[in-house]
This record gives sequence, C-alpha cells and structure tokens, in this order.
Amino acid sequence: MGFLTEPEPPRHICLDVLPGIQRVVAANPGVMTYHGTNSYLVETADGLAVIDPGPDDTAHVADLLVAIAGRELSVILLTHTHTDHCGAVPALAKATRAPVAVYEVSVNLGFVPDIKLSDGGKVSGFTAVHTPGHATDHLCFAFKGQAGERLLFSGDHVMSWSSSIVSPPDGDMGDYYRSLSLLLEREDDLFLPGHGPMLSEPRILTAALLAHRQKRERAVLMALAGREWSVAALAADLYAKADLFLKAAAQRNVLAHLLKLKAEGTVRELSPENQDHPDNIALTALAVKHESWRERVSRMQEDAKRRFGLSAGEASV
Repeated sequence: MGFLTEPEPPRHICLDVLPGIQRVVAANPGVMTYHGTNSYLVETADGLAVIDPGPDDTAHVADLLVAIAGRELSVILLTHTHTDHCGAVPALAKATRAPVAVYEVSVNLGFVPDIKLSDGGKVSGFTAVHTPGHATDHLCFAFKGQAGERLLFSGDHVMSWSSSIVSPPDGDMGDYYRSLSLLLEREDDLFLPGHGPMLSEPRILTAALLAHRQKRERAVLMALAGREWSVAALAADLYAKADLFLKAAAQRNVLAHLLKLKAEGTVRELSPENQDHPDNIALTALAVKHESWRERVSRMQEDAKRRFGLSAGEASV
C-alpha cells in the first residue's frame, strides 16, 4: 500500500498544514501512534476549533494554549474517545471553557460532553461522518478549506502512515468494511489524519485498505479450511511481526476478522485453548513493567485462547 512517511515533526510548536489549519504533534510517539497524535487548530466562521486535543499530557496542553494565543476557542471536536486523542480534553476545556463535541453514544468518556453529534450533525462548519470500525464512536469531520478544498479530518479511520487496528469489542471489522466503503462514495480532496501527514488522493489508499482487509479475510478462511486455530496461533501464522505490541495488534485484528465471519455464519467458535501462546506469555511478562497495560493484557490473553473453525457445511476456500 502507498503509505506516507515524514520526518519527525518539531515539538512544542504549531505547524502550518493549509491556510487556516495548523497542527501540534503530541510527544507520544510509538508503534501505534507514529510520531504522535495530531491536534488540529482550524479557523472557522465561529472562531477557532481544536480537533483531538491529544493525550493527557501537561506539556501538550500548554503547547495548545500557546498555539491558541488568545483567540476564542469555539469548540473542541473529538474523532473518538481513545485516550491518545481525548486525554487532554478535561484540561483544555477547563482552561478555555470551550464546549466539547463527540459522537452521541460514547462509552469511554471521563467527562460530560456538551454537544452530542449524530451522523450528519453540524457544528462550526464541520459535518460529522460516523465511521465506526476502529472505534464504535468514531467520527470523521468534513470541512471546506479556505481555498474550497473538500477536507476530511479522518482520525484513526484512515491514516496516511499505517492501517488501523480493529480491536473488539470497541472495534468491529464489519463496521470497518462498511465505513471504508462509505468514504469511497465521497469526493473528498484531502484527508487530515489523527497520526501522520496529510493525504492527497485519499480514495486510492482507502480502496487499498479495504482490499487489504479483504485479502486478509481470505487468508483467514484458507487457514481455517485446513484446521482449527486459536486467535494467537493464527495471528502468528499470518503476520510476521517481531515487536510484541504489534503481535498483540495482529491478534486483535485476527479476532475482529473471526468475529465478523462468525456473525456471517461462515465460522464457528469452539472451546478455548487450555494453554497460553508464547507470544502472550511474553506480553504478560512485559505488562508487569507497565501497570496501565496489566488489565488490558489480561483480557487480551483470554481472547488469544479463543478457537475457531469453519462452520459445518462450509466449502473449502
């Protein structure tokens, strides 16, 4: 796929993206976040808007406040409520008294939103586009640029640097397919993602992402035609990942594919494995050093042992 790269952006400064649009890149780089979360500052007819204030990081909030520089902040928009995007919301909202807008059904909030948006909802010149898949509450925001460009702030649904993780239960592969197809029906000129650089000709990458997932689904079915698999073993067989966190992401994606196929009646779930996969034993050992990961890794460990096979009567692929 035609992913983009960029040099590590300068920290603690506001970077011009397009006329009237800037970004501050949070200092939370990683295998899942690239150089960090993009917090966008967008000039609108109602005043300044911030999209995705980023992680709960005092320095990043201070950077945003410097970037706002006395301008009136009319609204804080969230593409979704994963902590690398919404962690800074309480501090920024308190400092600016700006209202916070999120999808109307959001389950991960540590605060009370002011504006609940549905698909097609409008606020400060933005139109919300509900794109579940990566997260059930994921929104993209359509906006017309100062030069008339049809812009889409695409969050983590379509990113220029990598594909997105789809991690059940918050992530749903069937929804992800449908949301990618929805964007293919649109005529946006540019995507501004939650991580990584701006994406021109976005329909090309969007189509490639959907084709990639469909190819992965066929590989899952081919593997199941030969034998029954646990989530962890199948992920290890299909993905060549060395980094433990990427191994974990691969397991989540495989589980999402399997649950989609189960819902469609193609795959059935069996009794789980009795033993942990070596990858999950290593993840558990790593989680001991990262307290915030312990509960999450424990849940992932149980999911990794779930086993699946083709439904009775399914023909081989």
